[in-house]
Amino acid sequence: MDGDWRVDLERWLAPYLKGLGHKARQRMCPAYVAGLIGPGDRKSIQPMAARTGEVGYDRLHHFIGA
Repeated sequence: MDGDWRVDLERWLAPYLKGLGHKARQRMCPAYVAGLIGPGDRKSIQPMAARTGEVGYDRLHHFIGA
């Protein structure tokens, strides 16, 4: 999968992020969506956080649970 897809995803998500309110949620949303649609068979929080390397498990878990 091409690395540019993340840039395209963030550009596509930009108009929707303001609706999330808090800046922390705005930062976590692209990581979560990338984890769902990106490479990798397991789509649970722990493998997604490990694959991105950008966000920790606890932060991603808090985003999902909030």
